[in-house]
Amino acid sequence: MAHSESKEGEFAVYRVGKSHFTHDNKAITLPDGWIVVEAGDAALTRRVKSAGEYWVIKGMYRGKPTNVGLCAPAQTVDRLRRELATERQSPDYAKRLATGRAYRERKQAQYEVDFEQTLLAWLDFAPRYHAIAQKLAKRVTSFATVVGSGTVARTQRISIEERARAAVIAWMRHCTTNYDEMYIERGNDRRRMVRRQLAQQSIALLNRYRRDADIDLDRCPLALALAEKRDDIVFDEEDELGED
Repeated sequence: MAHSESKEGEFAVYRVGKSHFTHDNKAITLPDGWIVVEAGDAALTRRVKSAGEYWVIKGMYRGKPTNVGLCAPAQTVDRLRRELATERQSPDYAKRLATGRAYRERKQAQYEVDFEQTLLAWLDFAPRYHAIAQKLAKRVTSFATVVGSGTVARTQRISIEERARAAVIAWMRHCTTNYDEMYIERGNDRRRMVRRQLAQQSIALLNRYRRDADIDLDRCPLALALAEKRDDIVFDEEDELGED
């Protein structure tokens, strides 16, 4: 069977509309007797993968490939769905579900505490600006650590210290500069260049707080941004990757 590269041992094809293609853009038909299992039911996905042969189906989201489902023999999928339906009706399943949910909530709460403390340590503002550092750390933590947000704070590919730095820079780019209103030409890494320039400006501003410089808080873009509550921040793919 033709397939695209995915995780080791997995076959993957790309979905475009109702058609499927290999990684080298060759059209491919899903095997007879197989059906698509859309992403969303993690337990079913795990069992299908453990049961035998399957394909991973990928789609494009913000220019990046992402898993959108599986394709596997219909008999296998139907059997697993029946088994899961029976299990999910039992009291033990509900208890395990509640236990797992409580564990994830505790883990998320602890991560938010750890992330905020890491932010504070990285900011390292002078004592008279400590209250501003605390407010910034809380704001960035609430902005960046939401489960499923896809932000750099959720990745495990870099250390928590690197995540904290990248999250502050991303927040400042959206809240203390005019980045969201800028027209940036496509090509030649122009957007990346602009982002790096803005990151340098943000670092320079943070360094003034670290050096205990005299800052007019009535005009400082950071102080002004912290004075207002923004819920309309929209991420782009570079925010998710933590690039600056």
